[in-house]
Amino acid sequence: EVQLVESGGGLVQTGGSLRLSCAASGFTFLDYSFGWFRQAPGKERVAIACISPGDDKFYYEDSVKDRFTISSDTARNTVYLQMNSLKPEDTADYYCAAEVIGRLDCTANWRAVENWGQGTLVTVSS
Repeated sequence: EVQLVESGGGLVQTGGSLRLSCAASGFTFLDYSFGWFRQAPGKERVAIACISPGDDKFYYEDSVKDRFTISSDTARNTVYLQMNSLKPEDTADYYCAAEVIGRLDCTANWRAVENWGQGTLVTVSS
C-alpha cells in the first residue's frame, strides 16, 4: 500500500523559508515519480514541483522556479520541497503525490493522480 506522510508546514513571514518532507513507504521508491501540489482556498490543486529520483527528471511550475527546490533522499525514502523567498500567495495546503514512473504528468489535471498524502498547511504572512 502506498503511504505518503507530509510534514514541515507552518506559519512563516514573507521572505522566509520552509522545508516540507514527504516520507514514502509501501513501494519501491525508485520506481515512482513524486510531485508536490498545492491548493489555495477557492482554487484548483496544481503541481508545483515534480521529481523522478530513478531517472533524474524534474519539473517546476513557473511561479516557484528559482525559489523552490525539490529533492529526494533514496536512503530515507523521502522527498523534500525547500521553499525560499516565500510570498503570501504561496499560502496553501501542500500535498505530496506519487505515481509509477511514466504515469505522473505534472502538467495534467490533479485528478489523474491516485496516491496522495494528507497535506500540510503553509501560511505566509505579509
